[in-house]
Order: sequence, then structure tokens, then C-alpha cells
Amino acid sequence: MSTESGPTGPGIQLDPSTRACYVCGPDNPSGLHVQFQAHGADGARAHYSVRREHCGWPDILHGGVTFALMDEALAWACSFQGLYGVTARVESRFRQPVHVGANLVILGRTIGRRGRRVTARAEIHLDSDDGPVVAEADATMYLPDNPDEES
Repeated sequence: MSTESGPTGPGIQLDPSTRACYVCGPDNPSGLHVQFQAHGADGARAHYSVRREHCGWPDILHGGVTFALMDEALAWACSFQGLYGVTARVESRFRQPVHVGANLVILGRTIGRRGRRVTARAEIHLDSDDGPVVAEADATMYLPDNPDEES
């Protein structure tokens, strides 16, 4: 992702072909290397096994990493529909600590769209799509590359 100045100030130029993303980028040596797949018509799905090097407190996944996984699921849910954007607003809830070795299923889906804004939701489940929810996020995604639509 790069920034460039636009008529109303700094803009965002997204590059969907990047391979350096912290969460999904295969070329990021410090990254999580999580691979998302399309899930239904409006969603994304991935697996992640918690590693010790991603912990904050001993043996507990860092909340920032938990949030990053949900944020990435939101972006991929849009991307699989040909929509490329950034998170504009998010409300998250961390329901329980996630321990080293836990197998997580990360789900994201879009719910609706109005102009450049997409409403979306992400959840992280233990072990399966139907496993206990350990974290969740409701978000508004902003699509900067749609200049013909109102903000």
C-alpha cells in the first residue's frame, strides 16, 4: 500500500498484488503467513495455529495479533468480491484468552454496501466453524478506489 496526495489531501493507493502483508504475505519473513480462501458468496475463511512467538502474556496470543487476524478476514471478504478497501471503523470483542497451540478458524463476511462503505463482520472460532467464538468484530470498510461513488 502506498499513499499519494489527492485533491482533498492524502489519498490511499491500494495494491492488491502485494506479497508483503503482515498477516497473509508469503514474502514477509516476520508475517503470520495465513492463507484465506473464499467462503460462500460474501465471505473469507482461514486457519491459524497459535505460535509462541505471537504471544503477549506467556502462552496467550497477543490481542493485537487476534485483531489483525479479524481485520484481515474483513479485507479478504471484500477482496473476494472484487472490492479493495481499508478498515474505517471497527468494534471488537475478545471473549476469552487464546492459548499457544490453539487451532483457530477465522471467518469474515460482508453484510451490506452503501456507496464506498461496506458493513462487515469477522469471528474467530476455536477448532471449527461452529466452535466457540473467542473474538469478534463488526466493521465498516472504506473503498477508496471507487471515485464515482459518494462517500
